Amino acid sequence: MLKIINATTVEFNLGNLVFRWNPEKAKKNLHKHHVSFKEAASVFLDENLYVDRDGTHSWEEERFNATGYSKKDRILYVCHCYRERDDGVDIVRIISAREATKDEISQYNQDISEEVRQ
Repeated sequence: MLKIINATTVEFNLGNLVFRWNPEKAKKNLHKHHVSFKEAASVFLDENLYVDRDGTHSWEEERFNATGYSKKDRILYVCHCYRERDDGVDIVRIISAREATKDEISQYNQDISEEVRQ
């Protein structure tokens, strides 16, 4: 269930994870990429989630990109950052989400292969 925090922020709990995003940004993302931020949040449940730093898009905050399987069995690429709520709870702020490209899927699969070999 979505919880409205204010005009520019909604919160969504999935298991023990807490996500936040801008509802207008989520609406535009759904229209452009056909991926809801609720579905995007589900990639964080993927036990093989691949996360790396995004050093190219923001100098104001540290951003990350996650690649993983969603609840709809699609491999998604999710731009996000980590923040802390006023009460100290860690949250994941979703910035954008789309289906992963062939190169991103290849990197995801390579990361899984390396973990299996270890």
